[in-house]
Amino acid sequence: MTTDKTISATDNRMQKSLEALKRELSTIRSGRASPSLVEHLLVDYYGVPTPLNQVATINAQEARLLVVQPWDKKTIPAIEKTILKSDLGLNPSNDGNVVRLPIPPLSEERRQELVKLVRKRLEEGKIAIRNIRRDALEELRQQERGKEISQDELKRRQERLQKITDSFVAQAEKIATDKETELMQV
Repeated sequence: MTTDKTISATDNRMQKSLEALKRELSTIRSGRASPSLVEHLLVDYYGVPTPLNQVATINAQEARLLVVQPWDKKTIPAIEKTILKSDLGLNPSNDGNVVRLPIPPLSEERRQELVKLVRKRLEEGKIAIRNIRRDALEELRQQERGKEISQDELKRRQERLQKITDSFVAQAEKIATDKETELMQV
């Protein structure tokens, strides 16, 4: 693999890590109803763990109300059980056709806990980005040892790799800061 391919592959991997962080943070409950809060929950669908968004339609009908409409009404008890087991702190209610999830306002204490969780997820994301950089650096060093690139070229590529890494870390921090701001809004 040439070095340009190494750098572009690294860029792609870091972009995927950033997208994973965004998805992870979208599942953290703020004060607003958002289908992404629950769509990842695994429901026991006839013995098979299935994501909620594959067995039901999830809508935010109001700012503080999610409505889960299963395609098979027999899954309502399993959906309720899954939501109760999750650490989201939601209490589902159903009318036999849909499951309603009122989103209670967050207490100050819960907001602080969620901010800590955001920071933890941010740190995990930054570690993933740095691990990708480490792998790319090792690949570059192997290319230099294999005489595919010169020492000067290795140095230039390492500097470029560090700039890319710094850029992705800054983007991750911005995403986390935005999420913290959203959480702390009353």
